[in-house]
Amino acid sequence: MTHSYDPSSDIDQLDSFLRGERSAVETYDQAIEKLKGEPLVTAQLRLCRDSHARRARMLEAQIRDLGGDPSDDSGLWGTFAKLVEGGAKLFGKTAALEALQEGEKHGVNDYERDVDDLSPGVRAFVEHQLLPEQRRSAMALGTLTMTR
Repeated sequence: MTHSYDPSSDIDQLDSFLRGERSAVETYDQAIEKLKGEPLVTAQLRLCRDSHARRARMLEAQIRDLGGDPSDDSGLWGTFAKLVEGGAKLFGKTAALEALQEGEKHGVNDYERDVDDLSPGVRAFVEHQLLPEQRRSAMALGTLTMTR
């Protein structure tokens, strides 16, 4: 008996990753606006933001390649990110950077936790293209947070 591949679970998981990446972009945009008076900090934040935006585009393409329709918002995580960042605005730069660092750690954990549930080809895409970039963003933010 031959089993045909049903991409729906891969599409659903990739769409979840996509919402997380979009949430990260939104949160970085807010932090960059808040910290615009600190060009060295915002330069690093822009690099991380742009990395998340690239990953979002890659995820959109992969979802379409699998026959899916990428969601067009950041979902629940975007709402959560706005609440976290809104709270960080009340407490200043350190809280904003710490909120971003927590988001980066959450992103690494999401990818690592869910990658094994993907089909082999999609798993390779996540392991070789998305997860290394997510780890780089987390490390860059960790370094920035430690130097502040």
